[in-house]
Amino acid sequence: MAGRSAMPAGDDRPSAPRLTRAATRARALLGRWRCCVGGRCAVCRGWCDGRLCAHCDARFAFPRARCGGCALPLAAKASGEDALCLRCRLAPPPWSRVVAGVDYGYPWDRALADLKFHQRLEPIGALLGPLTAALADMHASDVRVVAVPLSRERLRERGYNQSWELARRLARTLALEARADALFRVRDTGHQLGLHRSERAKNLQGAFVVAPRHAAWVRGARIALVDDVLTTGATARAAARTLRAAGARDVQVWVVARTPAS
Repeated sequence: MAGRSAMPAGDDRPSAPRLTRAATRARALLGRWRCCVGGRCAVCRGWCDGRLCAHCDARFAFPRARCGGCALPLAAKASGEDALCLRCRLAPPPWSRVVAGVDYGYPWDRALADLKFHQRLEPIGALLGPLTAALADMHASDVRVVAVPLSRERLRERGYNQSWELARRLARTLALEARADALFRVRDTGHQLGLHRSERAKNLQGAFVVAPRHAAWVRGARIALVDDVLTTGATARAAARTLRAAGARDVQVWVVARTPAS
């Protein structure tokens, strides 16, 4: 009919911000509902009150004594917040402490792969549970949280940074400040898998910078650098050195999982 448009008027279509706010409210409502009624265990899929059932929590998320420098397991007699393995005593890392929730392996490797490569955010609650428990007795009220950043190319390819998804939820749980844009990866270093420790370190030289507009936020602060997995530590070392060079008073590394010693 003349004078009538075949397309709906622009005002009739919901804006992207409005849809985003609606999705956020829906997720929050679903989260509150789940806390009240429970849900399926992230591992065995049985019904439970939290993210993990008591059996899977005891089997896969038990606390371990770890080196405060590299998060590898220590003998029970060497446990303690400041306990270090021989390697970390001889060659201290550029952070004051590393905290890991679990060892990398079943079932966490599957959940982390789903988060990282398949856009599945559902396991995040279960993944963060052991790490949150490991941080419970630490005095972290003045820590500021950043995530290991992705390059623009990798972010465009993946659609989101899994480390920031972990970091922002962890910061919210612990009532800490967090910024997604304080630390940037200025060049794509490619996949680190298959590279030797020294090759990884060389590949990451100059890969990170602190955003100038957030330099004051970093300077003099205690910073927690959050990532999904700690393997050789090359990425964390490069990022931690960048934060220290920008004036951070202290840098800690918080990771969901630590790969076993090779």
